[in-house]
Amino acid sequence: MPVIIIHGGAGRIKNAAAHRRGIKKALQIGWAILNQGGKALDAVCEAVKYMEDSTIFNCGSGATLTLDGTVELDASVMIGQGEYGAVGAIKQVKNPILVARQVMEKTDHLLLVGPGAQKFSRRRGFKKYEKILEVQKRRLARFKKRGNSAYFPKLNNYLKLGTVGAVALDNDNQIAVANSTGGILGKMPGRVGDTPIFGAGVYATKNSGVAATGHGEEIIRLFLAKYVADLTDGLPAQKAVSKGIAMAKEKNVLCGVIGLDRKGNVGYGFTTKSMSWGYIGKAGEMRLF
Repeated sequence: MPVIIIHGGAGRIKNAAAHRRGIKKALQIGWAILNQGGKALDAVCEAVKYMEDSTIFNCGSGATLTLDGTVELDASVMIGQGEYGAVGAIKQVKNPILVARQVMEKTDHLLLVGPGAQKFSRRRGFKKYEKILEVQKRRLARFKKRGNSAYFPKLNNYLKLGTVGAVALDNDNQIAVANSTGGILGKMPGRVGDTPIFGAGVYATKNSGVAATGHGEEIIRLFLAKYVADLTDGLPAQKAVSKGIAMAKEKNVLCGVIGLDRKGNVGYGFTTKSMSWGYIGKAGEMRLF
């Protein structure tokens, strides 16, 4: 049986009910594809696309703002066969996860960033799009009012939500992972976090798939997604994730991780105050945080 697990970011979740509704809908979208014999790659991309289109999560239309008040997005996708594609600091696209997939499927590159990524998206038919929420403008104004005019003041004081992501296993035992984010509030323009970094924010093998969320710089230092995926080669997904979270906690890294293994076991954990997540498991049951 297919399996899908999704996260909506690790940090402080103010509107848990809205997050649950969003996670539930994204799960249903991904599960419908898997349950009809579709590919894991399609399932994770469509689930994340829904979350990008929603304004509930910190990605796509709901993204946080840079210090300059602009929207810069990161996204990545990877499948168990080792194929990978990502975009970083891309502007004016609605669904960076779909652009990342195009990088994987239509180019020999792994990662495109900034203006180059944006130019590629136009060539692939993605229309110009930018949505800046009033609530995000207010958050940035409060951020600056507190004197946060430099990069990374006291992180604990303002880390709210991070990446969204999905990991799926299909009927052909293929695994796919997708991640998308608006980054951290008040980041410097041009900053790229863990989401589009191979092995940091996402990683997939024939035996496992892992997606991470949280403080991107520290997740990159830990190479967290690959660390957990490697553990999954010998452990069930939950034990592998728990070991990864324990290691992150020892190093005071704010993060969350979701994953699954080839047998369809799921795993999740976080070092932050909370993380929104949900899955539909091997028996078709749904569980939400």
